[in-house]
Amino acid sequence: MFGAFRITNPLNGGLLWKTPWRLSRFQKYRQRQRLRAVDDVVSTVEAALAKKGESVQALERWRAEMPTEAEMLPKDKYTIFDRKVKRYRKGIHKLPKWTRVSQRVNPPGY
Repeated sequence: MFGAFRITNPLNGGLLWKTPWRLSRFQKYRQRQRLRAVDDVVSTVEAALAKKGESVQALERWRAEMPTEAEMLPKDKYTIFDRKVKRYRKGIHKLPKWTRVSQRVNPPGY
């Protein structure tokens, strides 16, 4: 293993890019906090518009279609639908930019 042909991390199975197959409890906690933060922003904007007597169609549509964090199942909080995966679900942390993209609604039955 020494000399000109010693093994490096990229050649050793890509150790630098491996991600665990499930979320840690700390990642789950932060995911729940992000979902709650979005719910708080939506409710704050809704309350401010209601105080003025106005409403926005996009906000009404969000309320009608998107569940709040408390209404979501754990399966929907931490996994997303992916038709290429064996059981049609993959961990949300496998999604690029998963901390910035809202994934709340999945196809019914999955």
